[in-house]
Formats: sequence, C-alpha cells, structure tokens
Amino acid sequence: MHTSLVRAIVALAATGILAAPVLAQGTRYKWRDAEGNLHYSDALPPDAGKRGYEVINAQGIVIKRVEAPKTPEQVAAAKAIAAKEQAARADAEARLRKDQQLLAAYPNEEELARAHQQQLEMLQQNIRSAEIGLQSQERNLAEQLGQAADIEREGKPVPQRIADLIGVTRAQIEAQHRVVDRRIAELEKAKLDFAAELEHYRALSR
Repeated sequence: MHTSLVRAIVALAATGILAAPVLAQGTRYKWRDAEGNLHYSDALPPDAGKRGYEVINAQGIVIKRVEAPKTPEQVAAAKAIAAKEQAARADAEARLRKDQQLLAAYPNEEELARAHQQQLEMLQQNIRSAEIGLQSQERNLAEQLGQAADIEREGKPVPQRIADLIGVTRAQIEAQHRVVDRRIAELEKAKLDFAAELEHYRALSR
C-alpha cells in the first residue's frame, strides 16, 4: 500500500512537470503586420510593439493586451476629449447645484414669480432714472443752443467756451442714450430669462 502511494505521488509529480511545458506551448500571440494583416504565432516580430498585440491562451482567450504607443496627435486628442468630458461633468454638477438652490430659495411658484416682479420693477426704475437724466441733459443743450443763437443774432461770434460746452453736452446726451438703450435691453432679456426660469422651476417641481 505504501509503494502504491509513492507511485501515485511520483506519477502526479511527473504530470505536473510535463504540464508546464504544455501550458507554455499553448500561449500564442495575435498581431497585425504593417499592412494590417492578422497573424497568430508563437513568437512576436521585433516591431510588434509599435502596433500592439494580444497574448492568447490555448483556448484562444485573450489574457493580455498590449496597446500600440500613441502618436503625439492621438495623445493631444485624448487630452482634449478628457478635458471636454471633465467640463461637461462640471457643467452638469453646476446645473444641479443651481437647481437645488432654486428650489431651496423659493418654496413655491408664487414666491419665485414675486421675486421676478420685484427685479423687473427695479430695472424699470433704473430706466426711468436714466430717462430723467437724459431729459435734463437735453434741456441743458436746448438752453445752450438758445444762448448761442441769441449771440449770433446780435452779430457776434459764439464764444469758444459756449461752443465747447455744447459739444460736451451733446456727447453726454449720446452716452445717456446708450445707457437708456442698454437698460431697456437688460429689461427685455430679464423678462425672457425669468420666463425660462419659471418654466424650469415648474419642471423641477413636478
């Protein structure tokens, strides 16, 4: 019985010794040549690393994959894609935070609409203030032009001081017109933005 056990151990050991070379012989490589042709071989060509290759076992299963080195252009493209994806994630996170803040700040639609109305009224007040300033400047210009006309009717030249003042007032009026136009544009944009925000709020609240 002891002899049989020894023989069994020896047989198992022999089997293990023989199995290692068989496993090594079963490992193969899958690679493509410079023309793109697919090859299977027991050894790799010297330039296989330039194009990448795969190691497969006896059953044809890939057990290791070695990628070909990327060109500078491919590296740059990969970085650009990664940066774009990161920016998209950051934008999504920012939108989520903004939505959460919107819902937390306004418990219902009426509160949001009231806040919008208050901001619109403030913008309208800014427009009225700018228009009042414009009207005042226009009155000043009318007075200055009237003064210059009176001097000319007397046959005298308009003093340089008055001419310069008229030029300054006209420049101020042009600038104030731009202020009024800009504030009106801000009001119209705010109306559109508030309408969109209200619709977005409704969608979040559903």
